Formats: sequence, structure tokens, C-alpha cells
Amino acid sequence: MRTRPLKVALLGCGVVGSEVARIMTTHADDLAARIGAPVELAGVAVRRPAKVREGIDPSLVTTDATALVKRGDIDVVVEVIGGIEPARSLITTAFEHGASVVSANKALLAQDGAALHAAAEEHGRDLYYEAAVAGAIPLIRPLRESLAGDKVNRVLGIVNGTTNFILDKMDSTGAGYQEALDEATALGYAEADPTADVEGFDAAAKAAILAGIAFHTRVRLDDVYREGMTEVTAADFRSAKEMGCTIKLLAICERSADGTSVTARVHPAMIPLSHPLASVRGAYNAVFVESDAAGQLMFYGPGAGGSPTASAVLGDLVAVCRNRLSGSTGPGESAYADLTVSPMGEVVTRYHISLDVADKPGVLAQVATVFAEHGVSIDTVRQQGKDGEASLVVVTHRASDASLSGTVEALRKLDTVRGVASIMRVEGE
Repeated sequence: MRTRPLKVALLGCGVVGSEVARIMTTHADDLAARIGAPVELAGVAVRRPAKVREGIDPSLVTTDATALVKRGDIDVVVEVIGGIEPARSLITTAFEHGASVVSANKALLAQDGAALHAAAEEHGRDLYYEAAVAGAIPLIRPLRESLAGDKVNRVLGIVNGTTNFILDKMDSTGAGYQEALDEATALGYAEADPTADVEGFDAAAKAAILAGIAFHTRVRLDDVYREGMTEVTAADFRSAKEMGCTIKLLAICERSADGTSVTARVHPAMIPLSHPLASVRGAYNAVFVESDAAGQLMFYGPGAGGSPTASAVLGDLVAVCRNRLSGSTGPGESAYADLTVSPMGEVVTRYHISLDVADKPGVLAQVATVFAEHGVSIDTVRQQGKDGEASLVVVTHRASDASLSGTVEALRKLDTVRGVASIMRVEGE
């Protein structure tokens, strides 16, 4: 074993960063044995240096993150500060000064992953980011290494624990959205401002990363269709149960049938109770991968939190340190396929549409005619009425998003349609 330690700079010492530092200290001997050399925490960049950080030598703490990554003796920079800047500048500076990088920054990688990969390649360094997508769940490495010889056709998953906790609570207790969100906040699953989670921004960034790796195509955050879950109601769950389904906020990345294009999207969807993702409870994550040779694979586990995320960071740290010792680098960006990223309008799926209609003869015939005129085939219809008002629930066969949008626009113009109560896609068949 080499006795000279590999030096690590830690950018950020919050929930994840402090756990990374703790594991590096308490598991130092095991990490050294697995890597082939000891690893040494050489500096920790923070915003509030006066804060007491248990187990971290105060002499290592600095507010000058730029100076830390420019030192020249740093082998690996671990970035867990998040956001776009200064993280982007710090990572590129680290490459320029000879360090490899381990990051958990999903937002930055979804927006500028291609540029960061190019900078890493230019300087002959590694960029690893297992922790950016699904916490402790090994997912990126299996996609870009274990399945490198296979053809991935679809990635379907729950990649945000906060939203899954809320939807699971609504499903199991009949609670409304706000009530379930309040409980998630009280338990620490939701941030004080939950927008990034409940509006799908977090999951969309992860979908961009997953689609890029799975399909060897550059997919940016702007390419991902995003729809939040704040409009999901207890009534939607009752309708889902009547269909033998539940509701999940899904990240869906898929290759077109002819193999020439891909799509990436995030939105609430009904999935059959028979699908493995339907049984994912609480704040857990799970991702379902479908490929030609391997078939169907499911990855499941805690998708957030200090310890799970730190586990993924340390796994990357071990891999990058091994590469440093051998003078090699691991897999970089693979975008050779360069497939077209199609808009949401071209996505084909089933739909569940709930309409408020007048309770009188001929309404169903009018509604069915509109669907037929727009080329959308109806699978089932359920109607309930009382005192002049009624609800009409239509489940379609597979149709494009564009054709369904045209259908709904036409339905709104019918005098007998009081309103469109909800529209939800049906996935996972």
C-alpha cells in the first residue's frame, strides 16, 4: 500500500458534507485498504466558519473555496454545495489545477453536464456523480458500466422521496395534498419551501441525467417536460383505486419505437397496483430499467438524506482514488448516439380524464364524438349523475399528448361540459 495519502477537498459541510467527513474519519482504515492508499481530508470550504463541526479539525475549515481547489496538491474535490454558481466555477477550476471531482449536484449536471465532462476530459480527470440522482441507490454506474453492452429502452422511476411520501400518505389515509405536505414538513421530509420537489424541478434534473446516460445522448434540463403534483386530489386517488391503480410522480425517459428519438418527462401518473413501483412507500425511491438483453431491472432504496447520499459520494470517492493511483480515468460522457429529443406533444400514452358535465341525455354521445374527431380512442367510460350535475370519467387507449390536448380544448367548448376536473396519464402497463 502507498503510504503517501491522497488529499481530498470538501466543498460544503451541511447534512451530506458533514456525513462524508465523518465516514472518511471513522472508516479511514477500511477506505485505505480498499483504495490502496490512505485518504486525507485536506480542507473544508464553508460559508459559516464559526459554526462548530464535530469531528472536523477547525484548522481545515476555510471560506475561500477557490483557494482550496487551486492548491495543486488536492487529488479529489468533493462538491456538495449544490446550485449552479459558484459550484460550476469551482469544479472547472479543480480540473484546471489537477484534481478529479465527485459531485452530488443534480441541477448543475442537468444544465451543464456536457461542458463539465468536456473540461474533465481536457485535463485528464474524472467527474463522478452517483449521488446526484437517487441517493444511496447504485444507478448511474450500472447504467454506464454494467449495461454498457446493452440497449436501454426505458427508465421509469420515483426519484424524489418527498413527493413519494406525500402521495403515499394521500393514498393510504385519504388525506388531501396540503394535509400530507404538512406532515411531510413536520417530519423533515419536505423543505420549508417545497417547490423544487412538489413542482417536479428536482425530478426533472435527475431525469435529464438519467436520459443522457441511458441513451448516449445529450439531454438538458430544458429538454425535460415537467408537471408538478400540487393539483393531485383525494378524488384522483379514489378514481385510481377504482381502476386498480395508485398515483406516483414519475420520471420517465424512453426511446422511440423506431429508435431515432428519445423523450424525458416528469409528471404524476396512475400506475397499476401490479407494477413494482406501486408498492414503493414512504420517502423511498425506485427506478425501473428496461433493456433489450437484461430485460427488466429494478433499483430500490433510500433516495435522500445525509447518510444515504454520503454513501454514494464515498463510493465515487473510492473509485476516483483508485483511478488516481493507477493513472487512469473512468467512463466520461457518452453522447455518440446523438438522438433527437422529441417534445412532449409526440409522447404516446393512456389518459384518465374526469369531466364535470350536465346530467341529461346525449352528453356521452357528444363527448364520444369529440374524442373520435381528434383520433383518440376510448377504452372505458364511467358516468355518475345527480340533481342535474354529473361526472364523466373517460380512460383512453394510447394517444399522443398533442391529440389529447386538442380533444380537451374541444371538450371545453361544449355547452354540456361544465369543466375538466382532472387529466392524468396512465403509465406502467
